[in-house]
Amino acid sequence: MLNTHTTEEIKPHAVYTTSETEKILKISNSTLKRLLKKGLLKANKVGKQYRILGLEILKLVSPVVEHKAIEAYLDLKKKVIEKTEEW
Repeated sequence: MLNTHTTEEIKPHAVYTTSETEKILKISNSTLKRLLKKGLLKANKVGKQYRILGLEILKLVSPVVEHKAIEAYLDLKKKVIEKTEEW
């Protein structure tokens, strides 16, 4: 579960690096990569680095997005179980 007490520190129109985003959300780099890959956190690529708008971080800590993240996790878990049962 993501920490929501940090929302007052997030400026909606500020641009954050991946490192800053990890610190704000108190998540690991691998978790951030999963969020980006699943589309739960949107970012823009500048050169070889990602930049994340504060508004996107704020959306992530909202209950609606958290619900979508849980659904995505459960869907993935179901697919893994189905695939392993085939073995």
